[in-house]
Amino acid sequence: MLLLNTIAEFFQNYTIQIVFTGSLILGITAGCLGTFAVLRQQSLLGDAIAHATLPGVCLAFLITQTKNPFVLLLGAGISGWIASLFLKLIVENTKLKKDAALGIILSVFFGLGLLLITIVQKLPTATKAGLDKFIFGNAATLLKQDVMMMSAFSIFIFLVLIVFWKEFKILVFDRDYAASQGMPVHFFDVFLTTLIVIAIVIGLQTVGVVLMSAMLVAPAAAARQWTDRLGVMLFLSALFGAISGTFGAITSSMVSNLPTGPTIVIFLSIFVLVSLVFAPNRGLLWDWIRSYRNRKTILTTTMLQNLLLFSEIQTDPFHPHDISALKAIGRGAIDKTMKELSRKGWAQQFEDKRWALTPKGLDKARKLTKEYEETISGFSSA
Repeated sequence: MLLLNTIAEFFQNYTIQIVFTGSLILGITAGCLGTFAVLRQQSLLGDAIAHATLPGVCLAFLITQTKNPFVLLLGAGISGWIASLFLKLIVENTKLKKDAALGIILSVFFGLGLLLITIVQKLPTATKAGLDKFIFGNAATLLKQDVMMMSAFSIFIFLVLIVFWKEFKILVFDRDYAASQGMPVHFFDVFLTTLIVIAIVIGLQTVGVVLMSAMLVAPAAAARQWTDRLGVMLFLSALFGAISGTFGAITSSMVSNLPTGPTIVIFLSIFVLVSLVFAPNRGLLWDWIRSYRNRKTILTTTMLQNLLLFSEIQTDPFHPHDISALKAIGRGAIDKTMKELSRKGWAQQFEDKRWALTPKGLDKARKLTKEYEETISGFSSA
């Protein structure tokens, strides 16, 4: 019933529709560009640029004395773009590593932004109120023209990604090869960074400078766990961002005084956690299962070879051996290992609790021993 009421309210409430649409657009756009940031090992780039946009917002207001969203976001974009250029100059012309440069850019620009906000708050004008929303975001203040502007920038970003898909793909995976083929690597590097700046700018009103990095990194990090293909990863990242944005907007509309930005990030965090644990090939759960199976295989094959070693001492290869003797030279859970050998038909237990190879187990043990000797011989000859 609550869900039906929420859906009905969505189609009737204009504000919820605006917030929903803006969050959806932001989730898709940030998810797409976050893919390139994560693959280029620039996850902190979004954090640094997002924080670097704050002084641009404040300076745009101080210069124009207006809170026109386009003017403020233009200032934010210019500030973020300048910060990205400073970052590039620091990395290329000093001995500082990228993580140190990112920390410098983030702290300096964000500190400047906080200083400028303090100055703005002291101005004797009523229009100064509300600038601090850019720090944590306030999706409820989105207007129709804001969503239209977000849509325009997002369409521009998607068109650029389609047109320059091959160039961006090569830049991400093999920068040196791209340079060797005559591709203007520095241009496309700055171009891609500019697109990330645009994505950050259109998300400032929704989630703010503090949480914008999560919108870029989290969907891509979750998508990376599920695939090794760029196209699939980009689609999944956009999908995770879209779902988180829409569910975050819906949930915040259902609960009074629940901010949209942090709610979106919580849903993103859920996607990341689920992906880290359950994603095939890369998930922690599957890693544990594979590790368990590998340990189990090693223990069973080792015990099988130990039984072969014991059988070679006897004239009868199927002579039973006491479990204590097997435990003396074995390792791990010997009882479980012997039961696994019995289940596979490689060993059998007698009434006196002793164990012996079966004909099938003898053949398997000899085969494993031969493969092991051939492997060792190959390493020795190499």
